[in-house]
Amino acid sequence: MITIKDSREIELMRHAGHVVGVVHQELEKWLKPGLTTKQVDEFCEKIIRDHGCTPSFKNLYGFPGANCVSVNDCVVHGIPDDYVLKDGDVISVDVGACWKGYHGDSAWTYVVGTPSEDAKRLLDVCEASLFAGLAQVKPGNRLSDISHAVQTYLESHGCSTPKEYTGHGIGTEVHEDPSVPNYGKAGRGPRLKKGMVLAIEPMAHLGGDAVVAGEDGWNVKTADHSLAAHFEHTVAITDDGYEILTKV
Repeated sequence: MITIKDSREIELMRHAGHVVGVVHQELEKWLKPGLTTKQVDEFCEKIIRDHGCTPSFKNLYGFPGANCVSVNDCVVHGIPDDYVLKDGDVISVDVGACWKGYHGDSAWTYVVGTPSEDAKRLLDVCEASLFAGLAQVKPGNRLSDISHAVQTYLESHGCSTPKEYTGHGIGTEVHEDPSVPNYGKAGRGPRLKKGMVLAIEPMAHLGGDAVVAGEDGWNVKTADHSLAAHFEHTVAITDDGYEILTKV
């Protein structure tokens, strides 16, 4: 069931989203070669807790980290560990914060140190596809208008997207109805309404769209080991468009 949030609920989500935005703002300045992905996770968790929130993902479905930290060919759900980041690594960090029972969720992808041309292109295309999808977020449009816009943008710029992983509704649960795929025909699915809150999250591969899950049951990697990126914002649908909640 798709829930409609009232102004009080959206205000709580706005605060949770602001904290997520602060995490990404500080992370971008702090990232450098030589850090482990576990240190990245700890850095993000400290900021979340210092702002009075709790990490949304810690122990969610049994996930061991506070944040998902995915490197190079890892698309999503990377478990923080002792991997040492190298110059040129592509790292996506999916951050969730909970404030008074309401969640904010945003993933962003960074290059550690000096980016390759492939990495720059991938990140530019994936981030732009997020905003192509967001341009379709307004009352009266269909849910799949978002999906179609993301897929069209990615594929027209030489990237693919996995079919198994989607965006989602969000509120008192991290994952609520509806699912928001990153592919599909336009004009399908429920109509968008003011008060819906969605996490829109394109994932892009430089290679094919196939993925494989790791033996740990979490790390999802591109089957051909091509670079992957992931960009996500939580947005509330307004009278005539959307408000990004996961920003500073």
